[in-house]
Amino acid sequence: MIFPALFFGAWISEVNAGPIRVGEFASLTGASASFGQSSHKGTKLAVEEINAAGGVLGRPIELITEDDQSQAGQPATIVRKLISQDKVIAILGEVASSKSLEAAPICQQNKIPMISPASTNPKVTEVGDCIFRVCFIDPFQGTVMSKFARENGWKKIAVLTDVKQDYSVGLAEFFIKDFLANGGQIVREQKYSTGDKDFKPQLTSIKASQPDAVFVPGYYAEVSLIAKQAKLLGLKVPLLGGDGWVGDSLLKVAGKSLDGSFFSSHFSSDDASLMVRNFVEKFKAKYGEVPDDMAALGYDSAMILADAIRTAGTTDSGPLRQAIASTASHAGVTGKITLDPQRNASKSAVILTIGDGGFHFVKKVEP
Repeated sequence: MIFPALFFGAWISEVNAGPIRVGEFASLTGASASFGQSSHKGTKLAVEEINAAGGVLGRPIELITEDDQSQAGQPATIVRKLISQDKVIAILGEVASSKSLEAAPICQQNKIPMISPASTNPKVTEVGDCIFRVCFIDPFQGTVMSKFARENGWKKIAVLTDVKQDYSVGLAEFFIKDFLANGGQIVREQKYSTGDKDFKPQLTSIKASQPDAVFVPGYYAEVSLIAKQAKLLGLKVPLLGGDGWVGDSLLKVAGKSLDGSFFSSHFSSDDASLMVRNFVEKFKAKYGEVPDDMAALGYDSAMILADAIRTAGTTDSGPLRQAIASTASHAGVTGKITLDPQRNASKSAVILTIGDGGFHFVKKVEP
């Protein structure tokens, strides 16, 4: 009877050990603030629900959130602080792939599990076996948009890439590879950098190439300006993009310039499933707004971590890492989530279109 007694003693120590400290780093201010604020709201809602239901292993979760200000260099500093000073058992974040790539090696070195809600660049989880994500990755997202373009008869595509963002470069690469492999033509490739305001030279060149559509795998701040300037230049073809388009300023800045455009994403608040309807209602009641996909992914990342702690029966990093890796058919608000051997989520994508001042569901695409 020694082993049961030891197990019971370990369980008692978990119950009496105080709050479970979980770190979160997000862009709460700066250029990517819409991403960080949305994912944080979803994460916070999940933690509040978990604690209201009694916590995990009889302990509440204490979420320690830090703002990386959308700046390179900050994620590394923050994650070191969360691990060494705050003694967190796991880290949630970030949305932007470049910031996750900065933080991931530190988490890996310290054997602290890190779960990104929305970093889609494949390199993120390649850092090591402690790094996870609850979103699909760019090879899938790029292929989805390439296939969608071909299904709509758009055979000639121009591509406009943000060279400062690993996300944009990776998504463009996978879109181009699949589009060319299936008989499409890339008629022009142009580049810009995060923070640019004038895109008229690139768009003038793209217009001259007479594309059927333009693939712009960037983030919402620049995409909104690109759309406005494209319309002013008389470039009337649809713009296509990825989940980086989701941001509260996208349509505020772009106005109707993006009407008739399409992008891939993780979640639609129009989904009729009971789980999504309940999530949307709870989110609206708390924050007075409709959740976007970053909020939904933040929620799912926290819920998957909580489930893994329950499965492991401990917050020790080894068993916890293994429990996260074993996630299968988790019923998330962004769909059923199974983590593959590379710690990436195998799940569906949705394609949304823009019109009437909002995003509208077009179709769901299975992996």
